[in-house]
Amino acid sequence: MAGIFDFAPAIVLFPFFSFVIALFAGRYMPKGGALAGIAATGGSLLLSIGVVLQVAGGGTYNQTIYTWAEGLEAVDLTFGLLLDPLSAMMLVIVSLVAFLVHVFSLGYMNDEGETGLPRYYAALGLFSASMLGFVVSDNLLMAFMFFELVGLCSYLLIGFWFREAGPPSAAKKAFLVTRFGDYFFLVGVVAVFATFGTAAFAGSEAFPVLAEEALAGEASVNTFGFAPQTWFTIVGLLVLGGVIGKSAQFPLHTWLPDAMEGPTPVSALIHAATMVAAGVYLVARMYGFYAVSPTALAIIAFVGGFTALAAATMGVVKREIKQVLAYSTISQYGYIMLGLGAGGYVAATFHLMTHAFFKALLFLGAGSVIIAMHHNEDMWDMGGLKEKMPVTYYTFLAGSLALAGIFPFSGFWSKDEVLYETLIHGLGSSPILLAAYAMGLVAVFFTGFYTFRMVFLTFHGEPRTATAEDPHGVRWNVKAPLVVLGTLAVVAGVVNMVPIEKLLGIGGIDFLHQWLDGGFESLTAHHYGDVLPYSSSYIGGEAATVAIGAAVSLGLAIGGALLARSLYDVPEPVEHTDRLGGIKTLLYNNYYQDEYQVWLAEEVVRPIARIADKFDQGVVDGVVNGISSVSLFTGSRMRRVQTGVVSNYAVLLTLGLTALLVVFGLMGGWFA
Repeated sequence: MAGIFDFAPAIVLFPFFSFVIALFAGRYMPKGGALAGIAATGGSLLLSIGVVLQVAGGGTYNQTIYTWAEGLEAVDLTFGLLLDPLSAMMLVIVSLVAFLVHVFSLGYMNDEGETGLPRYYAALGLFSASMLGFVVSDNLLMAFMFFELVGLCSYLLIGFWFREAGPPSAAKKAFLVTRFGDYFFLVGVVAVFATFGTAAFAGSEAFPVLAEEALAGEASVNTFGFAPQTWFTIVGLLVLGGVIGKSAQFPLHTWLPDAMEGPTPVSALIHAATMVAAGVYLVARMYGFYAVSPTALAIIAFVGGFTALAAATMGVVKREIKQVLAYSTISQYGYIMLGLGAGGYVAATFHLMTHAFFKALLFLGAGSVIIAMHHNEDMWDMGGLKEKMPVTYYTFLAGSLALAGIFPFSGFWSKDEVLYETLIHGLGSSPILLAAYAMGLVAVFFTGFYTFRMVFLTFHGEPRTATAEDPHGVRWNVKAPLVVLGTLAVVAGVVNMVPIEKLLGIGGIDFLHQWLDGGFESLTAHHYGDVLPYSSSYIGGEAATVAIGAAVSLGLAIGGALLARSLYDVPEPVEHTDRLGGIKTLLYNNYYQDEYQVWLAEEVVRPIARIADKFDQGVVDGVVNGISSVSLFTGSRMRRVQTGVVSNYAVLLTLGLTALLVVFGLMGGWFA
């Protein structure tokens, strides 16, 4: 197809080339290869905007670009591009955040005399290319390969400061915990091929389409003796293992807080647009398949709601600014999972978009503060930075208002739509969704509290250390990305102001719904609002349900923020969470999830592995080795008989014949 789609592969190739350039020539280039990365991600951003414009004009693109194995029992393994409204939107998000992170890195990494910059920018370029490749993948196997490459890049960047004690350990933890989930994902990929004979996301023979047709009795697929509905649920949950690992959902969330050991720009990229976003994007990409399994959707929703609440409670007691943001990320992706599981495909994708903007902003804002504080991340050593860092403060405040879900900032619109979709689908079909909704609603209060606790401790009050009294200045390459993202944190919600539409009956302000679920040609989405039944009756009518839900959610967010203000917006704040006693200890230690996982590995898995090892070596290998030993012993003895001397063979023949005559004679003369 003519047009910008012909150049779409360059969206992935540009940052890949920057990886190669920085890796092999970065040491000879200005800024350690940073300029190549900025140019590459800037080019990807421009092409991504072009893709959006062409999709808006009615175009889609689903094309195989390379076949690397064919004729494998009717299964072809291919690489291809899938460009439709969902992938086009995500391309802009990823390339924009990657571009701004590269620019910000000039101020965060280069101005500190950091060594190893070519390695840093090479990994950053490969990270960007991997996520962009994942976004445009047209089949599940290709997506899995880029999924794993994203994990490798996160390992390299989290452990960038490998000479220190913490980063290598955090990198290994991130790699191993996410790999555990990816084992299930890999089995799921195999199961998809074995079931449908294809892993394509789009087209008449795509596996989501075949699954729907199989349930309707219009197609025959291999379900290995299970009922189709049951088998599709099993396959969906296997793939979900990788999603839970990458998107840091309970119980595989423990790697993400430790990943803060990496450079702060890397944290922004991981949390906003790459590593953690990859999991939930995969569910959105496969939503046609998950739509055939209400059980899988209910599990996704419950995991999301539980994670949103649990992570929010842990965020209220953390001391380091990046740790608070890390638990915030876990919680917010819980909301995205909640929306996806509740049938709110558009609402969840909307929150994925707004979260990318305000979370990238908050991490980069935290990076600006960390520069000013000479890389001290403890909020209790800060204070009074509002007047000294006005650009950082006001942009950070915009991101905080969006994160807390305060009207009219972007997070308010997306988070409330997630909760609204969960409520009306829960009333219509599932107590599990209602329980998940309740957890998500309670998490709103904690989000407002920990967000503004962070703001007040960092920027308000009086400086609590000498460094806070005289902070290090930051340059334009730090401030410019903050201004761009701060603006988006304020205005991005206008693309889908569904509550206003439902309250006032005003059409035309639900652009994202039209973009993702009708109005524009899509290759994979087909009215996902009908996946789960809505409530047959609303609380006082649909408009009243929207108004009450939004008011309760906004009230809880403001209540949490006001409580934080009363406790921490004072000249000399004290840690009021100490009053929680043992509860604070429990929260500060993350519900002892790390200790539990270590205990599980050492006290349960390791003994079982030892028993299995002994059985394998003593029984399985013992039988095999015993048989082979008998064969070897017999062969070695028989080999001695084979001398090659004819007279020896004549003697043996004579002795054998004599032995036979004796035997037959003893048996009664049968020989006669």
